[in-house]
Amino acid sequence: MTSNVVGRQIVAAVDGSQSALDAVRWAADEAARRGMALQLTHAMSFGAIAYGGAYAWPKGYFEAVEHAGRVFLADAESLVHKSHPGLSVTTQLVEGSPVPVLVDASEHAALIVLGSRGLGGFTGILIGSTATATIARAHCPVVVVRGDQPAPDGPVVVGVDGSPTSEDALAWAYEEASSRGVELVAVHGWTEFASESSYAFARQFIVDWDAVQTRQEQHLAERLAGYAEKYPDVTVRRVVEGCRARQLLLDQARGAQLVVVGSRGRAELGGLLLGSTSQALIRHAPCPVLVVRAHQG
Repeated sequence: MTSNVVGRQIVAAVDGSQSALDAVRWAADEAARRGMALQLTHAMSFGAIAYGGAYAWPKGYFEAVEHAGRVFLADAESLVHKSHPGLSVTTQLVEGSPVPVLVDASEHAALIVLGSRGLGGFTGILIGSTATATIARAHCPVVVVRGDQPAPDGPVVVGVDGSPTSEDALAWAYEEASSRGVELVAVHGWTEFASESSYAFARQFIVDWDAVQTRQEQHLAERLAGYAEKYPDVTVRRVVEGCRARQLLLDQARGAQLVVVGSRGRAELGGLLLGSTSQALIRHAPCPVLVVRAHQG
């Protein structure tokens, strides 16, 4: 069952794991804060029992899988009603693999929300497959819920590098900081040396690093220009350092309630579906991560 309010609902993936329930709890809080409906979605993926089709699934297998999915959804719905009894909640049980199911759901969603670990607690199994592929193909931003308890008064952190996805992430981050009434931390990490060649090593002794730092600070200021008038209520703290963006963002994420990044940065190879910085954050950030592709939302 799907909400008929296109783009006015948040979709949370449910798989029976504690991580998914944490994501459902976060999604419910967000839906209540935004005045949106919440859809809980579980994908039933039966797979294949053997190559060549020589064997059949045991009798009752499909009924058992469907029953388990309904139990997962019922548990998640009960959790939501306990904390937000007035929230509009629908459930969706769909046969199919998680990624295409979530991508389809994203066409009518404001956000897709995922846990950071899949059923069974195998660290990285969800991040390495479902989350990465969903982020790469979704029609709306995707949030991966990480950390134990997001800091309720912590800032929103955003990575800024001038790429198209970074620009869209910045717009999302300002809106998030404004609606939450918290500080926005705009982070720009830069590095002059992408290689370890002797030429690159030698250059570090002749570069005017103060001048480079000044240029990078100006670069960030240019990216932020125009937002102050639209969001006069948002206090912005700028962080510009000569290091890799992923580590700087991970450092600033400590104590934050949300990190917002683009799916691919300025330095990412065009063929990559998800950039190394966003990959690192959805694997290691201490708080929820919102990943935006260009021109979403």
